Amino acid sequence: MIRFFVRLFLLVIVAVLVFLVWAVWPRTGNLRDFDADAVARLETVMWRDHYERDYTDLWLQLYRLHQREYHFSPMQSYQLATSAAQAAKIFQPTTSRDEAQIALPELTKYYALLQEKSGESFDPAKVAASELDWWQLRRETNAPEKYGAAMARVTEEIFGIANPSVTTAALGRARMMRYRDDRRDGKMQASDWAHLEKHLIESYRELKKGVARTP
Repeated sequence: MIRFFVRLFLLVIVAVLVFLVWAVWPRTGNLRDFDADAVARLETVMWRDHYERDYTDLWLQLYRLHQREYHFSPMQSYQLATSAAQAAKIFQPTTSRDEAQIALPELTKYYALLQEKSGESFDPAKVAASELDWWQLRRETNAPEKYGAAMARVTEEIFGIANPSVTTAALGRARMMRYRDDRRDGKMQASDWAHLEKHLIESYRELKKGVARTP
């Protein structure tokens, strides 16, 4: 009987160690190899979370995005999701470009982590500033074409590429943001979210084509 419990204890220890290695062991993520449909569905949920200020679920969806779709380790995904969610939370109550700068340090931290762990070569501070710019452009009720172009610039800076697929994907996402904004204050129905998700899927399929590595 004692021998049985000793073996059981050792098996538990081994299982815990294996789990810790899997969770913590650093690995290089891949921002180009993702399931476009799954990313679009996650983003649809994240938009709802953001507008409803459900930052707990927003964090969870961000974690799933980085761990499942961008192939980061659980620990890396935890760090990335935490910085991304915190940046969104800090930005939301601000009311001007000057106030919005308070979100920049957390955004920069996020992109620094992303750059370090993804294998892509970009300037985290530059990308963070571009990201914050389109957040603000959108809030200033500019046309989707304007903040869509700024969104495309973020992708171009991250991947070092510029092509029609990247531009089309960003514009598609921007138009869905306007679609949602036109139905704020409780006007978004289940059919509207389904419509939005459908078009986000199209946008992310286009984005995947745009960022694919050429042979």
